[in-house]
Amino acid sequence: METVKGTNPLEGIRWQKEEYKVAEQDKGMLTQADFFALLTKELSNQDPTKPVDNNEMISQMTAFSTTDGVQKLNDQFNNFATSMTSSQALQASSLVGRSVLVEDNVFGMSEGEAVKGKLVSDKAASNVNIYVENIAGEVIQTVPVGSVAAGGFTFTWDGQTAKGEPAAEGAYRFRIVGLVEGEASEIEAQTYRKVDSVTLAGSGGNIVLNLNGGSSMALADVVEVSEGDT
Repeated sequence: METVKGTNPLEGIRWQKEEYKVAEQDKGMLTQADFFALLTKELSNQDPTKPVDNNEMISQMTAFSTTDGVQKLNDQFNNFATSMTSSQALQASSLVGRSVLVEDNVFGMSEGEAVKGKLVSDKAASNVNIYVENIAGEVIQTVPVGSVAAGGFTFTWDGQTAKGEPAAEGAYRFRIVGLVEGEASEIEAQTYRKVDSVTLAGSGGNIVLNLNGGSSMALADVVEVSEGDT
């Protein structure tokens, strides 16, 4: 190998193929070990009349160290993200057969099935009524509640129509209306939905819960998990 002249510790280095090879697992990238091997070779073959400038050498070492540190940080973050996804998948699988609270007043049900919901109001309300409507918007049952304080309150519809008959299988919704500060207002209604299955690689890589009634939601959108079935 010829003697290299210059102030750049890596400038002008020529390697014979049999002397030095980059490991295949590094995909042709210069690793920290490669860098220091190159630096050692350069220092041992520098021109004695033009020694390497200390500041320049330190600057290059610092730059490489920073790049290497960023790469390691990226690798650690990817490992952490993989671990978090696995943890979420395990958590989601444990929800199958249980009920979760969702910020949606629409739900699907089997004939005569009882459905649990939640009334959410940031202010006190009076003359509150819960209306159960079918997909056509027809009111099939009215549940008078009366006055409620601010906060959240759970309720259960027994799946019966106003005629005392089991409601047919299908899609329904809760609509809650009351007087808030003397004005008629619609109050937020949430529903508890049973988790039928879990999709671990849904849209965008998110974990998706498949709910009864045919709808689905992201695990991150779950408001609350019920202790048992609705």
